[in-house]
Amino acid sequence: MINLKHIQTQLTIDEFDEKYPKELFLKYGVFFVKDDTAKYIAVPNENMMEALAFLSHYEFSEDIVHIENYDNMYNDLLDMKKADEKDDDIEDSMDDDEEILDFLKNSEDLLKSEESAPIIQFVNRMFYQSIKQDASDIHVEPSKDESEIRFRVNGVLHKYITIPKSAVNSIVNRIKVVSNLDISEKRIPQDGRTQITIAGKKLDIRVSTLPVHAGERIVMRVLMQADTIPTIEQLGLSDDIAGELKKNVKSPHGIILVTGPTGSGKSTTLYSLLQMIKSSQTNIMTIEDPVEYNLSGISQTSVNVKAGLTFAKGLRSILRQDPDVVLIGEMRDKETSQIAIQASLTGHLVFSTLHTNDSASSITRLIDIGVENFLISSSLISVLAQRLVRRLCDDCKEETSLDEYEANLLKIDKNTKVYKEVGCAKCNNSGFSGRIAVGELLQIDSKIKQMIQEGANDYTIKNYAINDKGMKTLKDRGVDLLVAGQTTSSEVIKLSMDNE
Repeated sequence: MINLKHIQTQLTIDEFDEKYPKELFLKYGVFFVKDDTAKYIAVPNENMMEALAFLSHYEFSEDIVHIENYDNMYNDLLDMKKADEKDDDIEDSMDDDEEILDFLKNSEDLLKSEESAPIIQFVNRMFYQSIKQDASDIHVEPSKDESEIRFRVNGVLHKYITIPKSAVNSIVNRIKVVSNLDISEKRIPQDGRTQITIAGKKLDIRVSTLPVHAGERIVMRVLMQADTIPTIEQLGLSDDIAGELKKNVKSPHGIILVTGPTGSGKSTTLYSLLQMIKSSQTNIMTIEDPVEYNLSGISQTSVNVKAGLTFAKGLRSILRQDPDVVLIGEMRDKETSQIAIQASLTGHLVFSTLHTNDSASSITRLIDIGVENFLISSSLISVLAQRLVRRLCDDCKEETSLDEYEANLLKIDKNTKVYKEVGCAKCNNSGFSGRIAVGELLQIDSKIKQMIQEGANDYTIKNYAINDKGMKTLKDRGVDLLVAGQTTSSEVIKLSMDNE
């Protein structure tokens, strides 16, 4: 039986006993402290139950304590650990993955519970490696024989590791336990959320399970923390688009839309805009499905269809909360769209998203939903169509040339100097380092308002914006990045194909 004590005496960090695995203890935020009379084991304030469950697998004579200055001492310990290491951190070595995998394969007697030490260690390491590789999603994919875990890095899935059949269920259950999901329910999909702490850094993970023929498939979205949300400039959007958006968000009312397919960075861009206007004088409220990033100073509501809280009902309630700015996760139906437009016409600045191929087609999309032309023309400020392209690694990219097909497709000179990906240690041998937002901004001027009211199609509106207003398309922006040596021809071609 573990007894947890709370002490307030002056404590200092103590050395680890060789009989305890230091790396594994630190993954759970467990370390040793001492005062003038005794030695103790300190456990974290958050995820305390996980730490205690982990400690239950060991025998020790020290008392387990909860200390008020835990966070500071733990961070100090990590700093000391990094300073003492001459080579890369033990967690940076893929050999550790193989060691854990071998342990899983040969320790079936320990794999009967999601609380077993090797399962906990494996899941923690999986989270660590996903952060280290800057993955946006983690896929746990069961199959008849061996199963795979894959990471989505820079928009592309990569295999992380193959796991034995005997360990899959326990790994899935472990993920469900930390996400507060029902481990006994395997017949229906479940959605959950968890927060993990790795090396002193807190991360939000959104979890989705789906029953498949071989078991349960899990996809986890690694969510950005509020303090790491990039600015408009950091997203990679061109200076002229960033400048126009900064002007747009100062509007007292109206609608600003961001469009694009799933995974094109729409939510991140919207949050960047919210961060820009957030202040103590502004009441900002959101209705999302689900809330992706927890932002201080902003009231965020998550859609709950089972409980009857839809976008439309949530938006109606929000408008009774005296908001200045409203963010709607998606304008997906007539009712939500009409309420949003009415809100924009009655003194509210509204941000939202749509799933369309380019900026002009969002107008057609709203009309198809059932919104009146005159309401769209009266409320819309601008529409940003967005995609993400992979950014070349500056340390290993190499100069190359375009073939005739690429040059003709992109309508640039075949002899234009461009670059290709190679791969090095800094970019995990992928050749790419992060992604860049590519934007096509349609500013709604008086002429476009008139065109909308007259029922002009998106092709006519887009041609006017390009020929008379100088709007650059997604393809044009991609070519600019290609010529600047920031991405590859294949990335721009995918962008062009998607925007045809």
